[in-house]
This record gives sequence, C-alpha cells and structure tokens, in this order.
Amino acid sequence: MTEVLDLTGPRPVGRFGSEKSAPEQVVPTQPALGSTLSIGVLVLATLASVYALHVGKDVVLPIMLAVVLKLLFRPLMDFLCDRLRLPPSFGALILIVSLFCAIAAVAFTISGPASGWMNKAPDVLPTVKEKLVLLRQPIDYLEGAFGELSDAAGPAGQKRELPSVALKDPPVVASKLAWITIGMLAGLFTTMVVLYFLLAAGDRLVKGFIEVLPSFANKRQAVDIAGEIQRQIGGYLFTITVMNAAVGIVTGLAMWICGLGDPILWGSLAFLINYVPILGPLAGVGIFAVAGIVTLAWPYALLPPALYLLIHVAEGEIITPSLLAQRFTLNPVLVIISLFFWYAVWGVPGALLAVPLLAMFKILCDRVEPLQPLGHIIGS
Repeated sequence: MTEVLDLTGPRPVGRFGSEKSAPEQVVPTQPALGSTLSIGVLVLATLASVYALHVGKDVVLPIMLAVVLKLLFRPLMDFLCDRLRLPPSFGALILIVSLFCAIAAVAFTISGPASGWMNKAPDVLPTVKEKLVLLRQPIDYLEGAFGELSDAAGPAGQKRELPSVALKDPPVVASKLAWITIGMLAGLFTTMVVLYFLLAAGDRLVKGFIEVLPSFANKRQAVDIAGEIQRQIGGYLFTITVMNAAVGIVTGLAMWICGLGDPILWGSLAFLINYVPILGPLAGVGIFAVAGIVTLAWPYALLPPALYLLIHVAEGEIITPSLLAQRFTLNPVLVIISLFFWYAVWGVPGALLAVPLLAMFKILCDRVEPLQPLGHIIGS
C-alpha cells in the first residue's frame, strides 16, 4: 500500500490507494417552521399560565401574599430569633398574632365611619352637582347632547327613554356583602396559616430547592438570586411600609385639621392606596376631592385633595426615591403595565403585589444570562 502525501495536509487513503473524500461537516440549522412553532408554544404556554393564575387565584393569591409578607417580616424574625433567642415557631406565632390583632383593631375602628360614608353614597352625585355650580352648564349640555343622540338612534318620531335602574333590595345587597366578607376572611386566614409556616420554617424550603440542583454553578446562582431577593425586596417592602405608615398618620391628621373628620379612616385609606404607585395616589386625590366637596363648603372643599397631593409629592417624589435609589429602579411604563396586568388577574391584591413581583422578576433576569437584556429593559 502506498502512502499518498499532500502538501496541504494529510488526507484519508482508500483501500487500493485512492483518496477517500472526507465527509463534509454540515452545520445543522433550525428551520423557520421550527422557530415559529417554538414561539407559538411559548405564547400558548404563557397564556395557559396566566389563565391558570386567574382561575386558581383562591389558592395561588394567598400563597403569594404570604411570600411577600414573609420577605417584609424577615427583619423582625431575625430580631426575635437572633437577638432575643426565641424559637422560630414562637417568634412566628408572635408576629402572626400581632398582625391579626392590628388588622382587627383597624377594621373595627373604621367600620363605623366607613358605613356612614357608604350610607351617604346615593347623595354624593347630587351634592357634587349642586356644589359645582361652574360645571353645571357643561354637565347639562352633555346630558342634552346624549339625549339627542339617543333620540336619533331610535325610530322616527319616537323618543327613546333611558331605562330606569331599580335599586336592589337591601337583603340582596346585605347577602352579597356577607359573602364577600366571608371570602375575604377565608383568604386572610389562608394567608396567615401559610405565612406562619413560612416564617417558622425559615430558609429550609429554599435550601431544599438549592440542594436538588444538578451542578455547583446552579446552586451558587440560586443562592445569589435568593439572597438578592431577600435583601432588595425585603428592604424595599420595609421602607415602603414605614413611609406609607408615615403618610397615613400625616394624612389622617391633615384631614382632621381641615374639618373632614374620621382621621383613622382617611389615614388607613392613604396607607393602603400608597402601595399602588401612580394609580393609587391619583385615586386618592379623587376620593379626597369628592369627600371635601360633600362635607365642606366650596372654598375649603379643595383643602383635602390639595393637602393629600402635597403629602404625596413630598413622600413619593423626594423622600422615598432618595431612600430607594441605591436598591433598584423600574421602568414606569412597565410598572403601569404590571399594575393593569395583575389587577386583571387577581384584582386589588394583584395591584398591591404588582411592583414586588416585577422587582423579583428583574432580579431574576439580571442574574440569568439569557434574560439579562430583559432585566435591562425593566430597569431602564
């Protein structure tokens, strides 16, 4: 057998001395149809997940609320267990009982004023229309325009009358309110139970998840993500809660001073709606404007919304951003989209969880290399 030499490099030789052509290396390419199918499967999986979250909100929502509250109460648990040397189960029980007592005390205190304002609800619109004398002419003009459109849409020579809306019977309204209250209490009880076990278990659930990861790199990445979520989200929630409590106290005092009354009711309302960025304060300005118009005389009716707006600007534009500037920033457009999305999925609790969930997703994207561009967009 003769050896065939080539200056360009060795080539495989056949059995009878002929050169054997090397097989060409073919780089596999993914067909466009496969890429389209992958995108379609991803879209369908996303829609199915959103639908499952909406349908299973009675189960998923209390768990998510408990997870977020666990991040909020983690500093208090560290203080009770590390400084005071209390067992985790006993420390968790103290926090759960304290939280439940605080919610019950606030609910009992504001129940009377809230029911009084609910009884005033049928008279709100006539009172507002009566006091807003300057806007009465535009309102009458709009009513006339809508009436002409209604007449034009009906048969010739026949005027369409707006159907009268009959008020529901008080027993029906009371029954629906009772069922809503029972559902809220059941959700609160489920959240408290899950929160107790999360606080009592500490990091055992997270450690168990990390231990089953296949490689050391995955374990280290999971530890980094879990620690960053605890530091960033826990600190964010604690700071926001303290600032919202300050906003509630100052708002309650301001409403009491300007003559609106019921400072605990208005302070609790300001505390809760301040968890919803942008939309919450806007709704607060509208609520305090209506309450001021109904309760106070015309020159002083603008004091409640003006004072609340001043408090919100001082807190939301100066104090809180300076405290949270070193933690993370979120794109305002995506914050609004997240608010509408989670409100559509879970209602008002979803709007309260929108910003923490978006912040958690950003932390995850920043530490997973394929998702880093998405994390940059969320934080831009």
